[in-house]
Amino acid sequence: LEEGRKDRKLKVQLMGSGTILREVIAAAALLDQDFGVSADVWSVTSFNELRREGLAAERWSLLHPEDEPRQSYVLRCLDGRSGPVIAATDYMRTFADQIRPWVPGRYVTLGTDGFGRSDTRARLRQFFGVSRHDVALAALRALADEGAVPASKVAEAISKYEIDPERPNPWSV
Repeated sequence: LEEGRKDRKLKVQLMGSGTILREVIAAAALLDQDFGVSADVWSVTSFNELRREGLAAERWSLLHPEDEPRQSYVLRCLDGRSGPVIAATDYMRTFADQIRPWVPGRYVTLGTDGFGRSDTRARLRQFFGVSRHDVALAALRALADEGAVPASKVAEAISKYEIDPERPNPWSV
């Protein structure tokens, strides 16, 4: 965990897995400098293991009805943290979706759903919408959906980061 600035009113939780973690770290910097949004950055080494642990906590709680229910590791980590959670990975979105049951609040996943036809990693990330700019945009959109920022901030990010709002869905081309 790399905690964001504590003096910011607006807050998000950003999760990155694999090489996309670098993009997530860069997105946190963009959010801070361009929009005054603080981001805690979480390195997720295994969504699979987090899911297994969450399922184990649920199973234990089911089988021990008179004891205090166990909370998943994900829930314990995010408990008391503010803002929506954005997860980005080099895998399909369903990979990060594995932990959705234990993420409190709004949870947005970004991934590489579809077939890439890009000549560089940067273009591939742009094609799939998992670049630093896309992560920052998803965070701003989640904040707007919660009423924390106006939709005009999302539009500002689309313009500032030169994101083509008419680009095709990667899974449909």
